[in-house]
Amino acid sequence: MRGQLGYIPHWFDYFGGLADKIEGSVIPIDKPDMFTFTSHEPVGVVAAITPWNSPLLLATWKLAPALAAGCTIVVKPSEFTSASTLELMKLVDEAGFPAGVLNVVTGFGPEVGEPLTSHPGIDKIAFTGGEGSGRRVAHKAAQNFKRLTLELGGKSAQLVFPDADLDNAVKGVVSGIFAATGQTCIAGSRLLVHDSIHNEFLDKFIELASTARMGDPMSAETQVGPITTQPQYQRVLSCIEMARAEGAECVLGGKPAARPECGDGWFIEPTVFANVSNSMRIAQEEVFGPVLSVIGFREDDEAYALANDSPYGLAAGVWTNDQRRAFTAAKRLRAGTIWTNTYRAVSYMAPFGGFKNSGIGREGGQEAIQEYLETKCVWMFYGKDVSNPFVMR
Repeated sequence: MRGQLGYIPHWFDYFGGLADKIEGSVIPIDKPDMFTFTSHEPVGVVAAITPWNSPLLLATWKLAPALAAGCTIVVKPSEFTSASTLELMKLVDEAGFPAGVLNVVTGFGPEVGEPLTSHPGIDKIAFTGGEGSGRRVAHKAAQNFKRLTLELGGKSAQLVFPDADLDNAVKGVVSGIFAATGQTCIAGSRLLVHDSIHNEFLDKFIELASTARMGDPMSAETQVGPITTQPQYQRVLSCIEMARAEGAECVLGGKPAARPECGDGWFIEPTVFANVSNSMRIAQEEVFGPVLSVIGFREDDEAYALANDSPYGLAAGVWTNDQRRAFTAAKRLRAGTIWTNTYRAVSYMAPFGGFKNSGIGREGGQEAIQEYLETKCVWMFYGKDVSNPFVMR
């Protein structure tokens, strides 16, 4: 949270700069004596529904472009992290925002979220959360065809090719799965590594992952913190047992952390499963925790097929020093964000969103503001009287 607070103002600054650059166009129309142009108008009232992971940052992803587009907003934060959003609203009041432009309602999904998504006064829903909740939101939105942005889950793959810089790739894969304790939608929870470097890479990975410092999430020294909620803690442990039952080999972690610095918190050791088949549930379902599945491949085409063999398509990482391979991978992989020789890079300047079950629409970049606009086409006839009123022009 502390690191994100320094980044959040950039989102408002960037989209504030776009607010007066929303431009329509004049169409050189094929009809005689017609002047035709387009304009972009605010979609209306937006319901922004945010999750418990990165609550302020993900709220900002919605608030900044919606405000720049001229919309008013009702924010419904997760019931687990409402306090930070309420504090943000205090700052909104102090900044002198007009009453009613930004609003917040708190509570549980069935009591607050569902009535909000089905309310006839809501024109657009911007939702970040799990796939199941996203489906329910989409169903509610479909009742009166509300505009919709969904940023949902992922089962992102990191592909490590034999020509990669292995040391940098190890660091990138560790960051991809264990940063934020794996509790991010972009977690690189599948590692696809070429058979020729499989054992060497896995040894290096386990060596580095074993050094992870766990403990107080408020300490800058902590590298892997606790699972955020007890239900999620139990779910991650159940996923670990599921992987064992499927025949995956646990080569690191796979249990609650018993370190003194973890106390009685909901900590789970960084966990790695080897000998995973991509058809296993542990390789297909989002865990949202520090659990990595390792899968080998022999040929590039096999790697792309494995990476794409997922109901999700949020992100992917590619580790190679071959530029032709990097561009080929970027084209072949079915995901909204492709990182090459890096991972987890996001910016207010760049669009973010997924393919397939990972969602609908984009957040970030100039594409984001379009999610909060409606396009209107205006026709103006400047000719003489219409000679035949029964013929459409």
